[in-house]
Amino acid sequence: MKAAVLAAGEGKRMSPLTDTRPKVMLPVANKPILEHLVIEMREAGVDEFLFVVGYHGETIREYFRDGSKWNVSVQYVTQKRQLGTADAVRQVSWWAGERFVLANGDVVVGRDDVRTLMLSPIPAMGVSRQEDVSGLGVVELHESRIVRIHEKVRNPPGNLVNTGLYVMTREIFAAINDTRPSSRGEYELTDSLQLLIDRGTGLGGYAVGRWLNFTYPWDLLAANELLLRDLAPDIQGEVEPGASIRQPLALGKGSVVRAGSYIIGPAIIGEGCEIGPNCYIRPSTAIADGCHVGASVEIKNSIMMAGARAPHHNY
Repeated sequence: MKAAVLAAGEGKRMSPLTDTRPKVMLPVANKPILEHLVIEMREAGVDEFLFVVGYHGETIREYFRDGSKWNVSVQYVTQKRQLGTADAVRQVSWWAGERFVLANGDVVVGRDDVRTLMLSPIPAMGVSRQEDVSGLGVVELHESRIVRIHEKVRNPPGNLVNTGLYVMTREIFAAINDTRPSSRGEYELTDSLQLLIDRGTGLGGYAVGRWLNFTYPWDLLAANELLLRDLAPDIQGEVEPGASIRQPLALGKGSVVRAGSYIIGPAIIGEGCEIGPNCYIRPSTAIADGCHVGASVEIKNSIMMAGARAPHHNY
């Protein structure tokens, strides 16, 4: 199965974290959001990817290259002007087969949910019931079919939301060609999907068990905590005598945990880091490559990005 991934956007509500990289490349549990998505899709049976890139697209290209590191094939197409999600999907028409997976690059879903969606005989959307639907697209479902899509309306008619994960057929491209610009002057994929529904093609709705959505910076912390729950212990660096480790901890090559440090997992520390001495790292902490945590520092439920420093006497 092929998967087209929309990764051209900037993610302005994540600013200033996205000033130098696209949102899909923000790290969670020491991997970019997009890498988590690729891994889950690969495990579901997807082996060919097309990334639609735009804003700082070179960052994505340099990281994933041809995809061989993940045992998949990755190609790229550039959305030169940000004309909306439907226009982004239009860019993949030359590559897509009769059926393909389509996903927003700034979400993480579970492999089992991707497998289930791939079995749909008609175009389908993954949906999730959420307590807070502000800023999200809400859908109306009737007998496993979506009958209406409401994109960020003031008074939504329910709490079932669009997860940004789909299985599409080639009918979507005809609908996109007939889609008119929205009030924002963009071609919205949800308008194209509503055309599919209105024309009788149908759009299935499948409940998604795990869905991590990233809109604001604090969403990274919530996702980081959830993803680290599955962390497997893996000590490849050095732990000095006198350091106390409460697993699970993943410690990268070339990293040193100095004496007197106290670490309670789940926590992940990248390569080439210096931790301690005499620091306290608490659960749900992700420390990327090349970081330094000094003496008398306490860190909890945090993400330290590559090269960050927390000198002595910091909380």
